[in-house]
Amino acid sequence: MFATQTTSPRKRKLLTWLAVLVVLGALGAWYGWYKFFREEPQPDWIRKDPEMRFKYGSFGAEREAGIPYWIFYVLPRMFPEKIPNPGGLAGFGTAWEQGQELPVGFTKMTVGFPRVANNCAACHTTSYRKSPDENPTFVTAGPGHTLHLVAFFRFLVDCARDPRFNADNIMREIELVTDLSLIDRAIYRFLLIPITKKRLLEREDQFKWIYRHDFPDWGRGRDDAMNLTKYFMIELKMDDTFGPTDIPAIWNLKKYDVPGTTMNWSGDSHDSYSVIIDSALGLLGAAPKSNDEFLEEIKWLQQYLREKPPPKYPYPIDPALAEVGKGVFEATCAGCHASERTGKRMPLSAVNTDPERMRTWSRDNAVAANKVVSDFGIERKGLVEAPLDGYNPPFLDGIWLRAPYLHNGSVPTLRDLLEPAAARPKIFWRGYDVYDPKNVGFVSQGAEAERVGTKHDTSLRANSNVGHEMGTGLSDDEKDALLEYLKTL
Repeated sequence: MFATQTTSPRKRKLLTWLAVLVVLGALGAWYGWYKFFREEPQPDWIRKDPEMRFKYGSFGAEREAGIPYWIFYVLPRMFPEKIPNPGGLAGFGTAWEQGQELPVGFTKMTVGFPRVANNCAACHTTSYRKSPDENPTFVTAGPGHTLHLVAFFRFLVDCARDPRFNADNIMREIELVTDLSLIDRAIYRFLLIPITKKRLLEREDQFKWIYRHDFPDWGRGRDDAMNLTKYFMIELKMDDTFGPTDIPAIWNLKKYDVPGTTMNWSGDSHDSYSVIIDSALGLLGAAPKSNDEFLEEIKWLQQYLREKPPPKYPYPIDPALAEVGKGVFEATCAGCHASERTGKRMPLSAVNTDPERMRTWSRDNAVAANKVVSDFGIERKGLVEAPLDGYNPPFLDGIWLRAPYLHNGSVPTLRDLLEPAAARPKIFWRGYDVYDPKNVGFVSQGAEAERVGTKHDTSLRANSNVGHEMGTGLSDDEKDALLEYLKTL
């Protein structure tokens, strides 16, 4: 006869408690995932409309570089003195469409909780007005000439450095504008606010060069792109180079399909695919969560920008005068800007413009940056591993909306560019969006331009307006005709 074994009451009780703990642990893990890591897709009005997707679509920057939405919301209310102009985020010269929750280029996505990050449209959206009392027209893929990017970078770090950036003050501001649940209030108070402060302060060392007193302010519409790459992507120590340049237009990228063309002002990248990848990685601040997902977004963005046409000039054009100007263009400008030389690096001695941007980058920098991206498991042609010795003559599509001019944005209008360097404005104001059709550029003098814009002094480092004296010897009639033709491009 076999003896039956029964589980003792003590053992059954232990097993029951273990089962309860396992269930509670699973529920806790699920709740932690739900509150901190679950991802919700952006709404269809963003994802299914190409223009909206470019302006507000996420490619994953919220995961590592995102700021919790309600902290981001209250910072301009708490620290208005750290913003260069009144109006909250609009004080940074962002493109902000009526009725939208955030400016163009600011993305919102739920990754556990709503977070805010940026996409390419933050820098690459242009605005213009025909008169001061008109609402702005926004043009995607254009240069963000009103954006005070360096001021925005400083704002985030300066807020975190301020002793008022603490849980009590921030929660008080948040509670004025929304009603968070008890759990969410605790999460913000004890986790999100301290972590956000810590993460923002970690950027301070990487941004040291924008606080140097021996470097002038970038000003609106400019970006020291290669130094950002050095200090953020490849984490080099700060050097003495300084090369802020105009934020470029990125429409009609298919023009770069011509063999031999390179991209960026100094021709330091092989193709648009590489440029978009590197720019997006800079915004992510880390390796992509999924390379397949990331590259799918990159390919969509590349296709959108390849087919995005340059904007048409919004004022009447004199066709007869433009036809005369076409002949002037072909005789004076086409050799560099509409030929096999376009988009291919030209020695600095040929144009004699400010050299500072060229000096911010080197072959060794390119090798290091390419290794970082390769280590992420991402394949692209990448950055050109060769010394830089000049600048690319740019294509001129949509040139009417790409003021100020020269690679460093040191000449306010096309008419000024047709004057010898000695006769060009020595001081003007960048970032005012009222258009000047007579001179083909933006209004850059006067009380409103000074109130809204940032001062550009051509005597300061990286601000020089010398060089590119082609066309300066034309007659006044020839210049008028040439400008009329350039409006048609």
